Amino acid sequence: MTYALIPGAGGSAWYWHRVAPLLPDAIAIDLPADDDSADLNTYADTVVDAVSAVTDPLILVGQSMGAFTAPMVALRVSTAAIVLVNPMVPTAGEAPGQWWAATGHARVVPEFDPVEDFFHDVPAAVREEAFRQGEPQQSDTPFGQPWPLDRWPDVTTRVIVGSDDRLFPLEFQRRVVRLRLGLEPEVMPGGHLLALSRPEELAERILSTERV
Repeated sequence: MTYALIPGAGGSAWYWHRVAPLLPDAIAIDLPADDDSADLNTYADTVVDAVSAVTDPLILVGQSMGAFTAPMVALRVSTAAIVLVNPMVPTAGEAPGQWWAATGHARVVPEFDPVEDFFHDVPAAVREEAFRQGEPQQSDTPFGQPWPLDRWPDVTTRVIVGSDDRLFPLEFQRRVVRLRLGLEPEVMPGGHLLALSRPEELAERILSTERV
């Protein structure tokens, strides 16, 4: 298997740097998140280009906003499975910027600290390394573009969520995933940034996709 690791908002492949070495063949992908000309189609193009030489069965792993990109890629390249991690699960015609109101997120999380609530369970050394890199820049362009698919692709899909995710709390995620995918999410310990806080357990769960 080859694992294409798609980041969320900010688009940094660095997010996957603790997980990628634990997978037998992984491609961590940088998205052009700071480019105002890049939309969801551009993000999908970037992933398709990154996996163009892959001949092994391909598993797409999408973190958070990467859930908008992974299914778009799955319609363009042969894909064995999609794994979503703490995802923003889209529905037909919904822009990422509309997702928050459509899911009722503000009623569940009225306030959010992007430092403490993202990094509350990330080891201090990893947290400091992330802060040294500076805050990733994310253009508003893809947030205004409707998701272009009319349905979820017919590809085996798994959803992994952190029990302590403060951005997407567990019961909120269960409701959204059940409603939009008809699936029961798999729950593991950890917050929103599982690839940084619990890379070994996340990698083990991703690898188990081969047995599904």
